[in-house]
Amino acid sequence: MDINGIPLFSILKSRLGYLSQRQSLISQNVANVNSPGFVGKDLKPFVIPDKSSTAGRLQLTGANAAAGPARTDPGHMQGTVPNTGGQGKPQNAPDSETRLDGNKVVLEEQMMKMTDARMNYDAAVTFYQKSLGLLRMAAKAPGR
Repeated sequence: MDINGIPLFSILKSRLGYLSQRQSLISQNVANVNSPGFVGKDLKPFVIPDKSSTAGRLQLTGANAAAGPARTDPGHMQGTVPNTGGQGKPQNAPDSETRLDGNKVVLEEQMMKMTDARMNYDAAVTFYQKSLGLLRMAAKAPGR
């Protein structure tokens, strides 16, 4: 069985990718702290898709039918695909101050964002490792 087929692991994988991309954007903001007219960028907050909403569901009809398993019985569950909601697209996120040269990046605010992203990344990695440990324990033969 593929580990990415387990919803918990696919969400954690998406979260880690999101946090990695966010750290990269923040480091670009810090690198351009002295560039005239530079506006900092950030990502939209990470949102776990709600499977009960139609935005979080993949409609397996028409051209999308080949994208997932066919429902051959009304009792089968509908397939789902995580909805990132455009989270991977950087957007302008000016900080609280604008300097005379037009730069809208405040180093202190960027450092707070970087610390927040790093703490969330560490927490997601820890949760991933603990979940793998639980799977390993469940897969062991009794008494070993």
